[in-house]
Amino acid sequence: MRSQKLLGIAVVLICILGVIVLIHTYQNDQRQAVNATPMETQGQRTVQESTNGLDPSLLPGNPSPLPRMVDLGADSCVPCKLMAPILKELQVEYADVFATHFIDVWKNPGAGRPFGVRIIPTQIFFDANGRELFRHEGFMSKQDILTQWKRLGVDVAGEV
Repeated sequence: MRSQKLLGIAVVLICILGVIVLIHTYQNDQRQAVNATPMETQGQRTVQESTNGLDPSLLPGNPSPLPRMVDLGADSCVPCKLMAPILKELQVEYADVFATHFIDVWKNPGAGRPFGVRIIPTQIFFDANGRELFRHEGFMSKQDILTQWKRLGVDVAGEV
C-alpha cells in the first residue's frame, strides 16, 4: 500500500515536471518568434511582419492604390484558419478592385498594436486614402465581406 502511494506521488511529480518543461519550451519559442522577422507572402506582395517592417501601406492613415481589407489573426486560430482560403480567393478574384492582406498577430504580437486589435480575427476595411471605414471582429464569410464592400461603395462587379 505504501509503495503504491509513493508510486502515485512520483507519477504526479513527473507530470508536473513535464508541464513545466512544456511551458518553458513554449515561452522560448514565443520569444524567438517575436525577435525574428518572419516573411509571409500575401498574394503578389511580401509583408515583413514586425511593427518596424510592416508595409506602410497596410497601416491606418496611409494611402494605397486600392481600398484594402486587413485581416488580423493567427494561422493557429480556428476561425482564422477557416478564413484563410476565403482571403486567398479574394486576393485573386478581386485583386484589381480591392487589396486583401493578412497579418499574423501571434507570430508577431506588435503588428496588431497600430490597428488596436482586441480579438482575432479582426477585419478592417480602409479606403484608398487609408481611412478606416468599417471594422468587424470574428469570422467573416466571403459573401459578408463582399456585401460590406458593396455597402462601402466599392463595385464588386455584381458578385454580391
